[in-house]
Amino acid sequence: MKCRLFPILAVIAMVVTLVTAAQPAQAGSDTPRGLFVNLTTDDTWSAAKAIMFAHQKSLKNGHETAIWLNVRAVYLADKKRPSHVHGLMAEQGISIQDMLSAFIADGGTVIMCGACSKAAGLTQFDYIDGIIMGSWPVVEGWLFRDGMQTLAW
Repeated sequence: MKCRLFPILAVIAMVVTLVTAAQPAQAGSDTPRGLFVNLTTDDTWSAAKAIMFAHQKSLKNGHETAIWLNVRAVYLADKKRPSHVHGLMAEQGISIQDMLSAFIADGGTVIMCGACSKAAGLTQFDYIDGIIMGSWPVVEGWLFRDGMQTLAW
């Protein structure tokens, strides 16, 4: 009987170990969680999804959240550039700039790539209020923070 029981107990122990290891960190852990969204496109459908996710799913659930606008995404915060928004946001008449402004107003951080801005011919004065011009120390401070998760669009 002991010989048959040992393999069964070993399998059960292995399953319990695998399931326990696969569980996400508990909300009560000492390390605060955060989200760093790397947004590289000026495609408004993708951008609206990224901003909405960062705002509604991360920031509003108590996580420190930053969106880094780089490559073509620098155009999204240009005050002079109209933006078409797809899906549910279009029904509400909300632009990408409105979404970014609401995210900032609720405590989110929007970081603009300085090199990408320069390449696009844009400056701090071209952007909506609340944008932080990025530098390596600013980006590094978010990207390598303990508990930070990164998501790219």
